[in-house]
Parts: sequence; C-alpha cells; structure tokens
Amino acid sequence: MKHNYDLSFLEELKKLNKEQRSAVEHIEGPLLVIAGPGTGKTQILSARIGKILSDTDTKPHNILCLTYTDAGTVAMRKRLLKFIGPDAYRVNIFTFHAFCNQVIQENLDLFGIRGLQAISDLEKAQLFEKLIDGFSPKHILKRFVGDVYYEIGKLKTLFSIMKREGWSSDFISKKIDEYLVEIPTREEFIYKKGNAKTGIKAGDLKQKAIDDETERMEKLRAGAKEFDNFETIMRNAGRYDYDDMIIWVLDAFRSNSNLLANYQERYLYMLVDEYQDTNGAQNQIINLLASYWDKPNVFVVGDDDQSIYRFQGANMSNILEFNVRHAENIKIVLLKENYRSTQPILDASKTLIEYNKERLINKLPGLDKNLIAGNKELDSLTTVPKVTEYFNVRHEELAIVKEIQKLHFNGEAMGEISVIYRNHKQVDNIVKLLQKNNISLSIKRKVDILTLPLVQNLITILRYIKEEFNKPDSAEYLLYEIMHIDFFGIGHQDANSIARACYGRDNPEGTKNSWRVL
Repeated sequence: MKHNYDLSFLEELKKLNKEQRSAVEHIEGPLLVIAGPGTGKTQILSARIGKILSDTDTKPHNILCLTYTDAGTVAMRKRLLKFIGPDAYRVNIFTFHAFCNQVIQENLDLFGIRGLQAISDLEKAQLFEKLIDGFSPKHILKRFVGDVYYEIGKLKTLFSIMKREGWSSDFISKKIDEYLVEIPTREEFIYKKGNAKTGIKAGDLKQKAIDDETERMEKLRAGAKEFDNFETIMRNAGRYDYDDMIIWVLDAFRSNSNLLANYQERYLYMLVDEYQDTNGAQNQIINLLASYWDKPNVFVVGDDDQSIYRFQGANMSNILEFNVRHAENIKIVLLKENYRSTQPILDASKTLIEYNKERLINKLPGLDKNLIAGNKELDSLTTVPKVTEYFNVRHEELAIVKEIQKLHFNGEAMGEISVIYRNHKQVDNIVKLLQKNNISLSIKRKVDILTLPLVQNLITILRYIKEEFNKPDSAEYLLYEIMHIDFFGIGHQDANSIARACYGRDNPEGTKNSWRVL
C-alpha cells in the first residue's frame, strides 16, 4: 500500500512547475514563499510535507503545520492523505488556537486553569457592564445619561487587539505619548489654505481637530488601563476567551524555558499557511519555537495582497520581519503562475492592486508579482472585465437589476447569472427589486436571528426597560423610536402629535420633561 502512495506522490511532484518544485525541494533552513492567489500554495504545503517524510528520517508527529482557519486544516489533511496515506493523520496540523489549546491541555497543572470555562458572548457583555459600573464618577469613560454602557463595544475590540498583539497598557500609553507629540507636524492637522474671513493662514494648526484627537487618545489610554482590571474580573468569574489561550501559551513559552524546549525539540519542521494573516502574538509564538535552531526549518507561505484579517492586527510587517530575522539563511520563492483565472482578469486585478502602496514589491527590491495565467484549459476564455461607475448606490442597484432583466429577456438561464457582493446588507435592495419583478433567485446566507426586524424591536424595548429600571427617566430617548414599531400600530403623525403634546410638561422635580404625561 505504501508503494502505491509513493508512486502517487511522485506523480504529483511531476505536475509542479519550476517555482513550486523549488519550494517543495528546499526542505532545510528558513523559506519564504510569496504565493499569489490561485498559485497552488495548498499543493506545495502538502507536497513539502511529503518530501520531508520521503527524504529524511523525520516522523510525521515531528512536523507542525499551522493554518489560519479550520477549513484550511481540513483542506490540508485531505490533500496530504492523497499524497502519503494514513500518515497524514499523524502530522500535527492545527489552527493557532487549536495548537495553543493542545499545549494548555497537555500542561494543565502548569497553566492552572482546571476550573476555568470558555466565556459566552452574553457573559462577556455582563462582565463588561460590571467593569464599567466600577468606574469612578470622574472616569473619562463614565456616562450618566443615555446608554451608560456605550463604551462596551470599543473596550471589547481594544482588549482583543491587545491580546492578539501582546500589547500592554504601558506600551499603548507610550505610543499615545509619541503620537501626541508629533500631531502638530502631521499634515491632516495643518491648514493647507488660508481663509481671509476667519483669519486662518496656510500652515496654521487645526486646534479644534487637535483637541478632539487628544481627547480621543486620552479615552484610548483610559480604556487600555482597564485591561488588567477586566482580566481580573474574568478570572474571578472562572472564565477565559479564545484570545487568552494564545497569550497564555506565549507567556508560558517566555517564562518557562523547559516548556518551550519541549516543543522546540518535538517539532523539527514547521510550516505556516496564510502567514500574512498572522498577528503579533501568533508570530511571536512561531519565532519562539524556531529560536532553538541556528538555521530553523521553518517554512512560511503568504501574500500581502491577500491580507483579509488586517482588522485583527495582521499585516505585511510579519513577512518583512521574517525576511530580516533569517536574512543570512533565507530562501525566497515567488509563485506567479495562476491556475484559477484568465489573463484579462489577472491584468485587471493588477491594475487595481497597484493603487495600494503598502505592498511587498515596494519593500523588497527586485520582487515581481505580476501573475501569469497557467491553466491552458482557460485560454479560450478571453472576456475582458468591465468596470462601470454609477452616480450612487441606488443607480448601481437599478442597473444590476435591469441588466439581469435584459439577460433574462434574451433567453439566458437564470442559473448562469451571478451577483457577487461583499456582505448581505449590500444586496438586500437588489433582492427586493428582483422579487418585485418576479425574477427567481437563489441566495445563500446564514440568518442571524438577532438582526431580524422583529427581534431588533424587542431588543429596543428590553433596552428601554433595563435602562429605566437601573435609572428612572434615563431611557426616554428610546420612546420615540419605540412608538414607531409596527406592532404598536401608531402612525407617524400620531407619534409626532404625542411628542408635541408631552413636550414642556413639568415633572415632579420642577424641570421640563418631554415625555412624562401627568
């Protein structure tokens, strides 16, 4: 049986192009593969693992492959199973979170988290409310009117970024100080043109903008200082989140040399997929695992032009840092043959992506990322992408519907027409227009029950009840919105009449209250 898999693997190797083969066969030392879309990176990752097992005495369990998503691990395992057979299940293929979870589970006594449980979104919201309730009256993030928990969303995002990047509150405070010092020199805070009426001269500072930005930075500083307090609240509640797992493992590797050495010696070869999407904390774990070797066998593959998780802190700096860190021994392979698209599509994509100046080709000399169509079966497809600009979104939606109607009228099968969009909200009006014109359609989307109009209305009512319970008269700003909820049957004119009738009546405290009718 093994002989059959060996033959299959050799056949797969023959299908690789020159650059792919170079990446697969260079199995010793650090290797950076810059793989554009459709260039077969999953293929070379799997083939490289097969090459390691066939050319060295390395065991499958001594190989660590880190991917960014669960779907990536499944795809890798399937491809590897085709190459090497059952040994594919012995190769360690993890997402970063799954890898860190295994480290924790294998060392529970060291991490001391036997009594902790993963936190739910509801529990996390409750703990954030507890954090804000504990703010002093003079705290810059403390609110006494309206939505007193308004800052929860921002704090949640901030704390998550701090964990993923491994940033402390002191680090953020230091960076804020550096930023505030340079604000007067930044062009966005300097008037470019003068105005005789206001007395503003070109080169004057936009003091209002500077004051607003300073206030925003001070709120950021205050929020960052609450990070440790929130972590204490979470631990006291016996809870942890997924970001915690990476931070715990990173801190454990830094502080416990024996633990780190155990995993460094266990994994002789490391492969990292979608390297452009790794954040700071994840990248530090990779660096620590590789630091045991003078010439580590670490293989990373990625493409800065495909960084879809930049909002999570991922960016091309990791790729540049990897190149600098291993400058003496590194080999760089660039995959340019695309097997997914036609040349007109690749050329159009190139024209668009060149507007982005934050690219590797502007950082690494001699780098050429112009993709070439390599799938001969697509050569007959010569349609050139067409870019159309519209006056506004409504014009765009109507134009799309009219184009679909035209195709339908000309006899095109509806199943041959597709509309691709960024998120479901963008296509809602198009769906309504198509349905109104009796044009059949199929849309694949997950329904989030919390976004349904009925549920949103119920949430608004519950928010009103909760805020009024916590502090009477604090949620009056929601009443006008509630009156417009459909199932109350109050018309717009009636709602306005009620508002006018209530306005100006005195409440028991002797102040004007726009809603309480006595």
